[in-house]
Amino acid sequence: MANNKEQRLPSHEEYLPHLAYDLVIFGFNGKQLKILILEYNNTGFFALPGGFVKRNEDVEEAVKRCLRERTGLDNIYLEQFFTFGSASRSRPDIMRTILEANDLQTDENYWMLNRFISIAHYALINFDEVHPTPDELSDSINWYAINELPTLMMDHQEITDKALEVLRENLDKKLIGMNLLPERFTMKDLQEVYEAILGKKVRRTTFQRKMLSKDFLTRHEKLFTGAAHKAPYLYSFKSQDDKGSQNKKAS
Repeated sequence: MANNKEQRLPSHEEYLPHLAYDLVIFGFNGKQLKILILEYNNTGFFALPGGFVKRNEDVEEAVKRCLRERTGLDNIYLEQFFTFGSASRSRPDIMRTILEANDLQTDENYWMLNRFISIAHYALINFDEVHPTPDELSDSINWYAINELPTLMMDHQEITDKALEVLRENLDKKLIGMNLLPERFTMKDLQEVYEAILGKKVRRTTFQRKMLSKDFLTRHEKLFTGAAHKAPYLYSFKSQDDKGSQNKKAS
């Protein structure tokens, strides 16, 4: 008679074969850009969170489901950035090791041992609001600094590198949708996020002038934590609705 774990083996009748997704979940802890990494039970394998798409499910809904299960959060900035389909992604030995480490026995034709094309997404998330939760096959899920990652299985380092490349290229365009900062933040907070993503320092006066010229920030009261004359202003991102209203008034 099959045990409970064997009964929980995902069925090919429930999921689309050969299609997977991987997630690069970025968080900023005030100093470093980090990502969430899983460690599979009793294997020493480290991996990005990911999963499979149900037959009655949109790809984006599957990814949002994974995000919610791994972080406890909804309404996260999410973007599809690349598709990974190399023939070398077929690694049945790795998947079999993961399953067997969890006392899950399969035959040679089990669908999860096949080659998968992965639709990769990245998410931008408020570090302080996350409650990391591993999946059923994992020992843990933890934050790792982007330059201090463990050795990742398969092509997950390549996926991570590509996500960071795309994030850097689109940083100015995507800034308004960021979840990396609290709702209100100082210009210094914003600069530190930029520097963490870019991996280099930027000049304070030049950065501030650039940000204010883009007209996507709303200035609020000062953050009084010490001397009043040194208190920095707080800012928030203007919503798309706010920007639209301003454009109508100007026309």
